[in-house]
Amino acid sequence: MVLSRRRFLTLAGGGTILAATAASAGFLNTRTPQRALAPWQLAGSYADPRKNALSFALLAPNPHNLQPWLVELQGDDTVLLWHDTDRRLPETDPFDRQLTIGFGCFLEQLVLAAGAAGYSVQTEPFPENENGPVARAVFTPGGIADPLAEHILNRRSCKEPFEDRDLPADAVQALESHAVILTDADQVAAIRSITWDAWVTEMQTPRTLKESVDLMRFGKSEINADPDGIDLGGPFLETLMLAGLISRSVQADPDSRGFQEGVRIYDEMLHATPAYAVLKSAGNTRADQVRAGREWLRLNLRCTALGLALHPVSQCLQEFPEMAEQYTRIHDLLAEEGETVQMLGRLGYGPEVAQSPRWPLEAKLLNG
Repeated sequence: MVLSRRRFLTLAGGGTILAATAASAGFLNTRTPQRALAPWQLAGSYADPRKNALSFALLAPNPHNLQPWLVELQGDDTVLLWHDTDRRLPETDPFDRQLTIGFGCFLEQLVLAAGAAGYSVQTEPFPENENGPVARAVFTPGGIADPLAEHILNRRSCKEPFEDRDLPADAVQALESHAVILTDADQVAAIRSITWDAWVTEMQTPRTLKESVDLMRFGKSEINADPDGIDLGGPFLETLMLAGLISRSVQADPDSRGFQEGVRIYDEMLHATPAYAVLKSAGNTRADQVRAGREWLRLNLRCTALGLALHPVSQCLQEFPEMAEQYTRIHDLLAEEGETVQMLGRLGYGPEVAQSPRWPLEAKLLNG
């Protein structure tokens, strides 16, 4: 189960006392996984324009923070983007649709970062076939900076309850160039119900729950060692880990106190949502999925520019058998005949949240 790092404050009696004790011992000052966060500080520090743009691209949002990309440099101007097939979500994303959307986010952030540095990038998705590279990107001097690039380092996915506050009409209008924005109270309530039922379905299906739990990184040491997956860190959570209140076995046990508290937290979070953003496509080809990812990334950055929070709630879009009912419900509500809902996100005003861990660029380069 993916737990909110800020909202886990009521887990088990005595938790706050444990946290206070840890803080007094100086524990608070030692639990930031600096090595896993270093790529955020290194972004933009490379002389090669391709590596420079890639150092920003690897900060793009992606499912379960798997970071499934590998990069090959060709000649002086070309990048080939490959899928690391050891990084998949076979239970919740059996057709790699969501992962392909993540590659679209990566490509768009690459193009934006290159433009900000004065380079144009021509991209071609799946230039050979679906078993070859995900994309080819060719760099040429003379790119134009897109204002959205200014917000790359501030973008986050906010897994917190949002304020009970309507979105201003001008913000909705600005976001509608990227996605369908839903603010009608009845429609929002219907989507809340579906997203909650879908989340419960994923958590109550043993193999899909296990997929998430296996990707959890517990505490600073695990996060630094494997800066992908679902990071559970920080002084408070690590205090609860030391007390045995959070662990991999606890999160895998639906009857445990820790699991049940996580259910309560997610119930609160998913229902504290004033609006949604929806991305649809007429088809569902790999190219459609890449395009959806590119637009999702632009939506993320526009939300950041407007001071809004965005959090993908993709469970109801997953294509495993137990999710069929919720998949049908969300498509009946939001899509026309033949359309595919590619992305669904909670939208509103949320608190500031921390950066997500990342592998360094060097770990993703196949050469160079």
